[in-house]
Amino acid sequence: MCEENNESLISHLEALRQTLLKCIISLCVVFPFVFFAAPAVLNWVIDIILNGTGIKLNYFSPMEVFIVQIKTAFILDLVVCFPYIAKKIWDFILPALYDNEKKFIKSLVTISSLLFISGVLFCLFIMLPFVIKFGLSFSGENINAMFNISNIVNLALIMSLSFGVMFQMPLVTHALIKSGLVSYETISDKRPYVIVIILIIAGILTPPDVISQITLGLPTYLLFELGLLCSKKNKNS
Repeated sequence: MCEENNESLISHLEALRQTLLKCIISLCVVFPFVFFAAPAVLNWVIDIILNGTGIKLNYFSPMEVFIVQIKTAFILDLVVCFPYIAKKIWDFILPALYDNEKKFIKSLVTISSLLFISGVLFCLFIMLPFVIKFGLSFSGENINAMFNISNIVNLALIMSLSFGVMFQMPLVTHALIKSGLVSYETISDKRPYVIVIILIIAGILTPPDVISQITLGLPTYLLFELGLLCSKKNKNS
């Protein structure tokens, strides 16, 4: 019996190794292609963020733009390979799940992915241009706005990931209530505490300025209310 368990464990570890190896190989194969596409994608993102401002970004070291393009290529590599990687991971865990668990996880992953993409797009097209224009409002006769490409790209990356994560709020709220861990009434009555927690998390995930924290915290709270509303409708139905 012990020998059978050991063989089963070894086979599972080997399957995991094969899955991880295939995921890594896919990233390595795709990277050269996305590396050549990175400059165009980087310019497209910058055009969205700086739309209507009329400013140009600066760089202060010879390799700075090249390093930014490499970072962009790594991100594109993960995005392009994500469906394949997700499928391989799904194929690995699928045999261990019951039918109802398969349906639940599939719907959970689908909704979570859509919320994450919505958060990133909301950040890129709405919030980041607003933050840039707000920053430009401080320039004047004796104050000149000069933006560094590395700072702008890092800001875009941090805020996009933060919005993608925080846009999971409706799913988290609904899952907590549906699972029975907390009741709708409990969460509804604790709104002031939820607001404080959201602001703290927004402060951790965003750069240390009030505007970035508010631009992340306010949509997150509205999404929290959306999760409550969906839970209430399911409860009454």
